[in-house]
Amino acid sequence: MTTFGYDTALLDRYSTIRASVVYATNLVNGPSPQELQTEYLAEQEAVKNRFGGMSPAEVPSLAAWRKAFSDFGVKPTQYRNAAEALLRRLTKHGDIPSISLLVDIGNLISIRYTLPVAFFDQAAVTGATTVRFAHGDESFTDLGSDHADAPEPGEVVFVDDAGLVSARRWCWRQSAQSATGAETIEAIVTIEGHHRDAAADVAAACDDIFELLGRYQPQASVRGAQLSAASPSASF
Repeated sequence: MTTFGYDTALLDRYSTIRASVVYATNLVNGPSPQELQTEYLAEQEAVKNRFGGMSPAEVPSLAAWRKAFSDFGVKPTQYRNAAEALLRRLTKHGDIPSISLLVDIGNLISIRYTLPVAFFDQAAVTGATTVRFAHGDESFTDLGSDHADAPEPGEVVFVDDAGLVSARRWCWRQSAQSATGAETIEAIVTIEGHHRDAAADVAAACDDIFELLGRYQPQASVRGAQLSAASPSASF
């Protein structure tokens, strides 16, 4: 059984959280096929036209994430949430390179809805994954590194029952262990928001994840759940 959920203490402060969690098995990751690459590039052009010249503070979903980061003591212009980082790269550098089929699907949906979307490989996970405030004794290995560090006490982390952190500063950066790669066969996908229309936007983004996985991973088994303070966890 795979479980993902939000800790009670976190929800006491962030009752606005709305999330979709997708659990997918029998995945076959690799380079994106040409059809997906074409769709991804078209989405990038549409997003540049829609958000070019706007500041993150003018985008409700990004502004809400900035506030959430500030509330747990992180400067949001130093540590940008994943959606803002993607949009910033796109508008400043002109494109987001293709990485792999799963990453491209996540990034496509992230820029479409300006929401953080992440695929977390489940191979190294022990027990449940919980979003909570860090104690400071957990273990996080950054992408591209083989050295483990502890998160700052009080920052928001995704962490399993063994103390292995899969994401730091909520949706700032994933761990080396959780990043999807050629060997990924099982993953959890998270889509999260805090803004006024988060419930509708997160649900629509989840529908698009299902549609894209159905097209490009037809062999996969895919299930999902909608989470909030009233329904804080899901098991698959």
